[in-house]
Amino acid sequence: MMLDTEIRAALNTLSPTQLEVINESAQHSGHAGDDGSGESHWRVIIAADALADLSRIERHRAIHTALGKDIIGRIHALAIEIR
Repeated sequence: MMLDTEIRAALNTLSPTQLEVINESAQHSGHAGDDGSGESHWRVIIAADALADLSRIERHRAIHTALGKDIIGRIHALAIEIR
C-alpha cells in the first residue's frame, strides 16, 4: 500500500470534512532526510470537528496519534495545516 493511502486511511478515523494528503518529497530530493523512497516529506491539510475544540498542540498530537508510530516512523517531515 502506498504511504499516502495509509495516511488517508489513518486520518479518516478523525472524520474529516476536508482532507488533502500531499507528497512534497520531490521538492526535497537530495536534501537531509530524503531516503530515496519518494515518500519522506508530506503535507496534510485537514478540517475535522474532532479537532475543533483542541489547542494547537492537542490537534497535532491527535493527528500523530491517528497516524500511529508505524506511519510516523516512515516520515521524515510532516507539515500539518488544520482548518
